[in-house]
Amino acid sequence: MLDQIRSLPHQAGIYQYLDEKGRILYIGKAKNLSKRVKSYFNLTPTLSPKMTLSLRIQKMLSETVGLHYIIVENEHDALILENSLIKQLKPKYNILLRDDKTYPYLYVDMEEKYPRFELTRKIIKGKGVRYFGPFSVGARDILDSLYELLKLVQKKSCLKGKKGCLFYQMEQCLAPCEFPIPRETYLPMVTQGIEWIQNKRRLIKQLETKMEFYSESLRFEEALVLRDRIERISKSELTSQIDMASNENYDVFAIALNETRACILRLFIREGKVASSTHDFLPLSLSFSLDEAYERTLIGFYGNEIPPIIAPILTAHPFESREWVRDHLTTLFGKKASIEIPQRGGKKELIDLALTNAYELLRTQQPSNESLLYTLQELFKLDTLPRRIEIFDNSHFGGTAPVGAMVVYDNGHFDKKGYRTFHLQSHDEYGQMSEMLRRRIEGFADNPPPDLWVLDGGETLRILAVDLLNSHGVHLDVIAISKEKIDAKAHRAKGSARDILHTDDDTLRLEGTDKRLQFVQMLRDEAHRSAITFHKKSKLKLDQHSKLLSTHGISQAKIHKLLEYYGTFEAIAKSDFETLQELIGAKDAKNIQNCYQEEISK
Repeated sequence: MLDQIRSLPHQAGIYQYLDEKGRILYIGKAKNLSKRVKSYFNLTPTLSPKMTLSLRIQKMLSETVGLHYIIVENEHDALILENSLIKQLKPKYNILLRDDKTYPYLYVDMEEKYPRFELTRKIIKGKGVRYFGPFSVGARDILDSLYELLKLVQKKSCLKGKKGCLFYQMEQCLAPCEFPIPRETYLPMVTQGIEWIQNKRRLIKQLETKMEFYSESLRFEEALVLRDRIERISKSELTSQIDMASNENYDVFAIALNETRACILRLFIREGKVASSTHDFLPLSLSFSLDEAYERTLIGFYGNEIPPIIAPILTAHPFESREWVRDHLTTLFGKKASIEIPQRGGKKELIDLALTNAYELLRTQQPSNESLLYTLQELFKLDTLPRRIEIFDNSHFGGTAPVGAMVVYDNGHFDKKGYRTFHLQSHDEYGQMSEMLRRRIEGFADNPPPDLWVLDGGETLRILAVDLLNSHGVHLDVIAISKEKIDAKAHRAKGSARDILHTDDDTLRLEGTDKRLQFVQMLRDEAHRSAITFHKKSKLKLDQHSKLLSTHGISQAKIHKLLEYYGTFEAIAKSDFETLQELIGAKDAKNIQNCYQEEISK
């Protein structure tokens, strides 16, 4: 390794530190690979970490036995490649943030004769377009509220008609499609809508008045809908007495720490007022670095698309790669990006506001099952506290309609938006799990790996998962749970089932009353429920398609042959005549095409 370090090129690139098992410990970037990597080590008299480095870096280097590097054209490419590889490979000493989602904006095009409010995540062409946001939550609720409280043109298509529709009859629209409504009469409603977006307290007051009316009229279901909507709109609001005395925009990023966690808070200032805020928590561990946390936060938030509103960026702390990130965002935005660390004045007040709220979130929002997760980490000897867990199970009926399901448990609850289902080709449990896990690994670039995988199966499937991950250079904790057998039957009774837990070092049989076992059983049962539900839907669809082909004279044997070849009925429906003819003959091929043509024409 010493000779390799001495011969590193003086070019931009990324470097990877590897442990004795060849697993990636850390991925870093460099304008000059030779200078950067050498800055970590004393090269004489023997290779050793520099004592001036942080304890985190010294610990990482003490585990390092190998080095890989990739040369790129420039610093910008190095930053992009580093970010992509960290998301895919989840190195032990890098920070992985999952907040890569884009936040919606509300916009209105004032050049239209009758402007309407709409949602967008991208830039809309037009000189008269005004944007509001971004909104972490409540954007759809705000939009729905505007159309319920104001007599705006409800749908884009409404203006194409020539007669007032149901919205006019419900007194929710002035019907400019039928009546000569002057633009001057219409625009004050748009102005009112803008005011409510910018001052959500006034919008909430209007909604509360309407909710009370529904309640007094005994329309309780409608009142409950408004109550929930008010709650979601309120979540995006962070009240502040700060008056910027200007109409400036800022994106503010602050990271606060306590003994166990970090809170990353994003604060969006629009036209001198707090528009919305959002936050995430990050566990403190050996991998944590404030410098890297800011870098990952900014790169993850802005992604690879130009935001509708490009605002100067304020951060609460300086960070090492600020110039790298600024240059990357300059390239992305097509204009010079600004990243400041204000020390005084109104901008510093914004930083203080963000930090104050971040510390308050750390104090008040404690994970409900944090202690249980720590006991799981200790029991299973996990490298990472398992805050985010993906659980896999597959289902089929006699080899028919094989499917798989992945459910996600994240910070104390099941994350339904993270669930995934898979149509599978394999007919045995091993092949099905292999197919499902391969597809999940291929998606790590867009949806980063979790802290832990849990498989419904035995040691063989656990080893399969570990081998697949290692073959892709990903180090991820994996456990499996297999059902206890009583009289050759699976026993699932909660509180008494002693299911077997398979870990990297051991096979565990915990008491049925053990909270740790019951937690893993709960995860397994949710994955099983999801897989069974998806299988039932798939089997019903399969039976419907099979019956359809049978009524057109296609035998079950030939249907099975087609499914073996094409995989799905959708693929059969789209297949060409020549291939069908080779598989089942010209007559049946013609019948199949006629069958699906009839379905399309219905």
